[in-house]
Amino acid sequence: MPGTDSPASLQGTGGGAEPIPGQDTPEETAALLLGRSSASLDLTGEPRVVAAGALCWRVRAEGLQVLLIHRPRYDDWSWPKGKLDAGETLPECAVREVKEEVGLEIRLGIPLPETRYPVASGIKAVHYWAAQVDTEKPRPDRKEVDGFRWSAPEEASALLTNPTDRAPLEALVAAFEAGDLATWPLIIVRHAKAKPRSSWARAEGDRPLAATGQRQAKATARLLVAWQPGRVVSSPWLRCVQTMGPYVNARKPKFKTVDALTEHNAKRKPGKARGAVDSLFEKMRPVALCTHRPVLPLVFEVLASTMTDALADKLPDKDPYLAPGEMVVCQVSRRNPRRTVSVERYRPFDD
Repeated sequence: MPGTDSPASLQGTGGGAEPIPGQDTPEETAALLLGRSSASLDLTGEPRVVAAGALCWRVRAEGLQVLLIHRPRYDDWSWPKGKLDAGETLPECAVREVKEEVGLEIRLGIPLPETRYPVASGIKAVHYWAAQVDTEKPRPDRKEVDGFRWSAPEEASALLTNPTDRAPLEALVAAFEAGDLATWPLIIVRHAKAKPRSSWARAEGDRPLAATGQRQAKATARLLVAWQPGRVVSSPWLRCVQTMGPYVNARKPKFKTVDALTEHNAKRKPGKARGAVDSLFEKMRPVALCTHRPVLPLVFEVLASTMTDALADKLPDKDPYLAPGEMVVCQVSRRNPRRTVSVERYRPFDD
């Protein structure tokens, strides 16, 4: 089945491999969700299967379009998605699966509703993000995916085989209509675990990461790729610079240190620290900021001023605010430049 950019020309061929008995085939899932027994289904609790994916979108003269994929094994239409690999975070999984299935290197946008449905082993939960695709053309892997289709939301809703897949689509359309689908990420990172103050006799700004912190920095770098910040702003103290080092070395973003973001300077002149955070909104480009635990309240104070009270409640508000190496990801509306529309929090490693 050839891939195409035409929203109306691609049809599923069918004739794929037979589904493996006991797997969550689209037909079985649809029957369970739409059958008379659906009201008795309990989809709460810990899922047995966890997956992640993305709703890729673009805007053309005809309006908003979303990317559907065709799976020959099931002869169904769905979103690019897949199960987590060992040690993988949900955002990393979503980006990897889109790359593997349709050859697109995406930057995650706003998070979309999680879907849940019954499978042979229990409950399956799938986490989705929006991802804008401007110029790249999908390239199906020809194994799991043999074709794609750019569709208007109404057409996509009708084509989707699994009815639960409509929930993230509805949220994506609502964000588009509100002018908040096109966003850029602003990411706040607390530096990774440093050597203890008690064992460090030299200058505080030269205190480096501990061995655990070095591993955390590598995990943080892998996770940051999901949002591809092209700028990194950091406290000049060594532990912050080392935290961002693996990402900076691998992806070569613009890197800048700001003295106002050190512990000492933020305590002496908190207004300058707030100003450094506020200035991140000016360029409207993906950016990551790395600083220290005592500076985080000032950072979150600025961020809270750009969002609704309900969204601000998702920001950390108690000391220590974030664990070493943990991050908060905010999506900022491009149409409304000082409006933050989503908040996510990630700890990309195990202690």
